[in-house]
Amino acid sequence: QVQLVESGGGLAQPGGSLRLSCAASGFTFSRHHMNWVRQAPGKGLEWVSGISPSGSTTYYADSVKGRFTISRDNAKNTLYLQMNSLKPEDTALYYCARGLSSYDYWGQETQVTVSS
Repeated sequence: QVQLVESGGGLAQPGGSLRLSCAASGFTFSRHHMNWVRQAPGKGLEWVSGISPSGSTTYYADSVKGRFTISRDNAKNTLYLQMNSLKPEDTALYYCARGLSSYDYWGQETQVTVSS
């Protein structure tokens, strides 16, 4: 069955960095667009970033552009999100999700907290 397992969340100081990973299994990872989506406390879901199946095209929300980098390693079936220059407003549950404009599988979430 399809599984997406996130890791790498935690506590970071403002201006710090974290790297999220999403290990995929149960499907042909290299054939699917992948995304990161987050939900801040008390708010709705916010799409953060997406990447094409080959990794050649990436997309970012304006709120993270220039600070976050999405990437993938199709040989390892893993999606990444490098988060730099973190801000308190980046505090959220982060999910990886499969799909282009709608998402059919989601990971279980990883918590990112940015606080001094």
